[in-house]
Amino acid sequence: MEASYISYNLELKHPFAIAKFSRTSTPLLILKLRYEHVDGYGEASMVPYMGESFETAVAFLNQVDWLRMVYPFDFEEILAYLDSLAPGHPAIKAAIDIALNDINGKIKNKPCYEIYGADPLTMPVTSYTIGIDSPEVIKEKVADANGFKVLKIKLGRDNDRELINTIRSLTDLPLYVDANQGWSDRKKAIETIYWLHDQGVVLIEQPMDKNDLDGNAWLTGRSPIPILADEAVQRLADMDQLKGAYHGINIKLMKSAGMYEAHQMILKARKFGMKVLIGCMSETSCATLAATALAPLCDWADLDGPWLTKNNPFDHPEMKDGRYVLKNLPGLGLEGIKIDWPGL
Repeated sequence: MEASYISYNLELKHPFAIAKFSRTSTPLLILKLRYEHVDGYGEASMVPYMGESFETAVAFLNQVDWLRMVYPFDFEEILAYLDSLAPGHPAIKAAIDIALNDINGKIKNKPCYEIYGADPLTMPVTSYTIGIDSPEVIKEKVADANGFKVLKIKLGRDNDRELINTIRSLTDLPLYVDANQGWSDRKKAIETIYWLHDQGVVLIEQPMDKNDLDGNAWLTGRSPIPILADEAVQRLADMDQLKGAYHGINIKLMKSAGMYEAHQMILKARKFGMKVLIGCMSETSCATLAATALAPLCDWADLDGPWLTKNNPFDHPEMKDGRYVLKNLPGLGLEGIKIDWPGL
C-alpha cells in the first residue's frame, strides 16, 4: 500500500454560521491510496471545532503501518488498529476507511452501495443547509437551494423565529432544524418545538447541550417532532447511553471514522428502534459519495457538502428531484478528479 495526500482549503459560497461558531472555509486532507495499481480516494474534512487539523492528520498518517492493509480488507480489524495508534482523530481515520472502501469496490468491480446492501431506489431526498444569517443573505441562500426538496435551518440563537419566518416568506418546503446545542431552557425549547411543528419542521437535531441527557430526554418525551442526537453521538460506543433519550441519531462519516463504523451505527440504531439521519461536514464529492452509498439505509439525508462550496475538486454527484443518483460504477463512483498528486 502506498499513500499520497494533499492539503486543500474548501471554500464556502457563504459564511457558515451555527449557534456558537462561524467560518468561511474548511481545511481538508485529501488522501490517495494505491494497492497493486488500484487507486482509492479518501477525505478528512476538519472543521475547527472538532480539534483536527492538517498537521494532526499528517502526524497520524505517519504512524500508520501500511503493510498491515492487506486485501481482502478486514475493516473491523483495520479500524481497531487505527484506534490503537491514538484515540480521537475520526476525520483522518475516515479518510483511510473511505479510500480503502473505494479500493475494495474497484477490486470487486462493484459500487460501494451494493457492497453495503443499499438499494438506490430507496434513496431519501437530501436537504440543503442554511446557516444563521441576516434576512437578506437568507434569501440568497434559499435561491441557491433551487432543485432541493428540503431545507435544513440552523437555529440556536435569539432570532430563531425570525429566521423561520423569513424562510416561510420565501418557500413552503419541508424543513429540518439543527439547534447545535443552542437551547438551554427546556420549557422555552418545547414551546419553540410546538411552534416549529406548526411551521412544517420534520426533525430537530441536538436541541440542548450534548451533556444534558436528562434535558434532551425530557424534550424527546414531549416533542411532536423527532429529536435527533448530533453532537451527543460520534462513534458506535456513544450510542448505548442514547437509547430512550432521543428518537434518532445523526451519523457523519467524519465523526464515525468512516463508512464501516457508520454502517454499524445504522444497524445498531435499528436494533434500538431509532431513526437515522446521515449528514456531512463541509465536504467534497469524495466523502459525500461515501455517505451517499449508505444513505438508502437511512430515513433522512443531509448531504449537501459539494453544493455549499465554490471549489469542489471533483465533479458534483448527479442529483434528480432532490435525490442523489447512485451510478453503477465501482467503488465510490468518483468522477472528474481535478487534482495534481505528489508521488503517486
